[in-house]
Amino acid sequence: MAFALTPLPYSDTSLAPAISAETLSFHHGKHHQAYVDKMNAAIEGTDHAGSSMETIIAAARGSNQGLFNNAAQSWNHAFYWHSMAAESTAPSAELSAKIDEAFGSIDELKQQLKDRGAGHFASGWVWLAEKDGKLSIEETHDGDTLADSDFNPLLTIDVWEHAYYLDHQNKRPAYLDSVIEQKLNWAFASENLARGATWVYPK
Repeated sequence: MAFALTPLPYSDTSLAPAISAETLSFHHGKHHQAYVDKMNAAIEGTDHAGSSMETIIAAARGSNQGLFNNAAQSWNHAFYWHSMAAESTAPSAELSAKIDEAFGSIDELKQQLKDRGAGHFASGWVWLAEKDGKLSIEETHDGDTLADSDFNPLLTIDVWEHAYYLDHQNKRPAYLDSVIEQKLNWAFASENLARGATWVYPK
């Protein structure tokens, strides 16, 4: 069974002005769709045809770079859409306590996310993740992912240039500031923490 493009969990105008409908039409409708299509073509008729995306990512890592890139990018983008919300959300009491323990405050966490995102060289992803009960900020380069790692990803921010160029040109810090201050989905992060296991791509 082929994977479908994960629908946006909000309207295409809901993230503006941080992310415009025009950016979403390209980023979701073209970039993400292309990754899903290429992954489906690569697994058709193989033993992976009935596997979860997380299983495909783990199996392809280090052995099939093309399949890995397209599967990991399909997963990362779906997780990224859910990492943002149209309406403001707040972290659960459990997540708030862990944020305070690891970063001192949610404001400090936001600042560190901005700094790590702005400082990330070239393309990639910045994550809020949990491992062994502790929170950390992690970075993956290019199409790499935490989907098959020892970390439980809670949120991610895409720092590939196509995520923000139409809206912010080369000003990545402006994109990060607007997304982190206005659109992060703390309810989604709280659910991922409470689950205690990596989010699963819907099929």
